[in-house]
Order: sequence, then C-alpha cells, then structure tokens
Amino acid sequence: MAEKLILPTEVKVCATCSYWDGERQVDADVKVVVVSGECHGECLVQEEQKHALQDVRQERSCIWEDLEPDQAADKAAG
Repeated sequence: MAEKLILPTEVKVCATCSYWDGERQVDADVKVVVVSGECHGECLVQEEQKHALQDVRQERSCIWEDLEPDQAADKAAG
C-alpha cells in the first residue's frame, strides 16, 4: 500500500496547484490535499508529467495557482 501524504493547500508543490491533473483528494473544509507519496500527474501549463511533491518555487515556467480560487468560484456558482 502506498504511503499517503497530507499537505496544506498553501504549500507550493504540484499536488496543491489547480493546474496539476493528478490523483488527489482535496478536503475543502480542512484545506488539505491528500496524495500518494509516489503520485505523478500532468502539469496542464507545462504539458508534462510532474511528481506530486515537486517544489515549484524554483521553476521559472511554473504558474502555480492555489486550489482556493476554483473552490470559491464553485461556491458562488452553486
């Protein structure tokens, strides 16, 4: 069984970015993201595979976006 990691949504890694299309669970109430330690997904901005825990602070071509904006828009629409 893969180890699960719990990350605050404000941590700047691929798994907490709204442009990362990988397997994750988001708890909006607690504001955490749960991913497998070995999870990979596609960065929709860079169009390449990225590890869930990749630190994006040093990537010049990254447009990291917190998951919050999408959730706030969903609540306004609902």
